[in-house]
Amino acid sequence: MPIPGTGNFHRVLSGSRCSMSAVVWSLVGFVLMLHLYSLVSHRNPVGGDIQLRMSRHPLVRELEQVEEENIQIPPPRGKRSPRAAKRRPKRTTTLIDEFLDENSQLRHVFFPDMKTAIDPTKDARNDSYYYHPGRIWLDTEGNPIQAHGGGILYDERSSTYYWYGEYKDGPTYHAHKKGAARVDVIGVGCYSSKDLWTWKNEGIVLAAEETDETHDLHKSNVLERPKVIYNDNMGKYVMWMHIDDANYTKAAVGIASSDYPTGPFEYLRSQRPHGYESRDMTIFKDDDGVAYLIYSSEDNSELHIGPLTEDYLDVKPDMRRILVGQHREAPALFKYQGTYYMITSGCTGWAPNEALAHAAESIMGPWETMGNPCIGGNKMFRLATFFAQSTFVIPLPGIPGSYIFMADRWNPADLKDSRYVWLPLIVGGPADRPLEFNFGFPLWPRVSIYWHRKWRLPLRWRLSN
Repeated sequence: MPIPGTGNFHRVLSGSRCSMSAVVWSLVGFVLMLHLYSLVSHRNPVGGDIQLRMSRHPLVRELEQVEEENIQIPPPRGKRSPRAAKRRPKRTTTLIDEFLDENSQLRHVFFPDMKTAIDPTKDARNDSYYYHPGRIWLDTEGNPIQAHGGGILYDERSSTYYWYGEYKDGPTYHAHKKGAARVDVIGVGCYSSKDLWTWKNEGIVLAAEETDETHDLHKSNVLERPKVIYNDNMGKYVMWMHIDDANYTKAAVGIASSDYPTGPFEYLRSQRPHGYESRDMTIFKDDDGVAYLIYSSEDNSELHIGPLTEDYLDVKPDMRRILVGQHREAPALFKYQGTYYMITSGCTGWAPNEALAHAAESIMGPWETMGNPCIGGNKMFRLATFFAQSTFVIPLPGIPGSYIFMADRWNPADLKDSRYVWLPLIVGGPADRPLEFNFGFPLWPRVSIYWHRKWRLPLRWRLSN
């Protein structure tokens, strides 16, 4: 029953609701227009990024020609290896199961034999400079390159690229029944190149300790993911690496330095940065010379990031926790037009998993997750990061927004036979999905890693280096 005298009140209330709705939708429209304008003008007073999005650079288009894969899982033949059976004993076999099974009929797809090796000293002229992800890669002496979990330093003083990584040329074994596959520490290998394809072995620049079992570098311990940057003020090459014991309970970083890019490096010490566990890690030197340490912590549930001291030999107290609760590792950072980007992997041991791309306006965060950057192959290839794990991203000067994505295709049955997956990474074009923790689409372009069975850098870039 209507209450007398309330008609005007209802009309006023109804009018207020309409007005409020109009205000809300007007605000939404304003925000969308502002966001669209930001996409067009963000950090780009000269319109360079717009030109890249609307009319792709010809060198970039060449790198974006992806290939698809149609790999059929063969019917079972005999027994699967204990490793594969233990991983998935009662379910339909997937490509990842085949990848982990050293007895798989598809083994040659993931780990081609020596007959197909990349050999810069013998390849015919028309096959030169091609990268073949997953194939054995030989140095100038004809030996497989041993630089796993590595990173690249471009030394401006000598105009030379240096590739540092784990030297794993030893037998794979398990320290105990439930232990992870491992190789005794041998040291950090170093290779030099002028073209990022022909690599000369410069030897082991940081060697293992053979006798002192208390030393961080004793062969029974763990040395992973070495990265080197140059300190302009000190005139020193500084190496940071993951240092651990065989059970991965030490969870520390190690620091070493040298007067020369080819070593020898002097090992200084290990520590837990900011007092926290540190496992998978990397370092990043910004344009202003400030360097940062990024590492997985808190049982790999989050990443920590903080600046190094001016001599690059320690961390400053300032630290930020990022990607909290996301369980990411294997960070690889790079920067484009003022925005910081990072590729990470999930935490599944030696098994491949889905990469994610992240971006931030400030290197200290907040960081936003953009999604899986992999393009081409097939769905499983993309969900497994082409059966590899991120380790580093190499800038390619002269090609706008272009990089090389460096990854390791781990072989837990024989770690010294792990392979390298180098693929073109392009920053450009509008994002194809909204941010996970923000409204709408990001202000920065998407990150894309393109699958190729065979590819090479554009001739114009090769001639300029």
